[in-house]
Amino acid sequence: MTHQIMIVEDEFLIAMELEQIVGNLGYDCIGVADDTESALALVRKKPGIALVDVNLSDGPTGPIIGARLANEFGVKVVFITANPRLLGDGVEGTLGAVTKPVEIEVLKDVLNYLVDVSNDKDDAEPPQRMKLFD
Repeated sequence: MTHQIMIVEDEFLIAMELEQIVGNLGYDCIGVADDTESALALVRKKPGIALVDVNLSDGPTGPIIGARLANEFGVKVVFITANPRLLGDGVEGTLGAVTKPVEIEVLKDVLNYLVDVSNDKDDAEPPQRMKLFD
């Protein structure tokens, strides 16, 4: 089964790189959003996973978007941000955060973990470089 992934990132080059890596790892990237409006439009394509930045083109709305994607739409959300401290102890419903810039191997491990969680795998092992939320 191909897992559909959405990317919420406003920096064009970073978004393009993430999209390419996701595709090269064998996942289906359904699109990139850069703000709240485009993220909520993109979620209509029913992604299972979202990679979300904190600071977007409409401000520091990533945590709000991530919470909505997780709580309203059941999307597995991980933040990819240069400053994970902005997320404090976490965002309700979301799974964790990874620090940018993210290495390909780390992103691969994060996506594999998210797939395991999506499949309700009991022994899903979170990547070492991912900060888990409670």
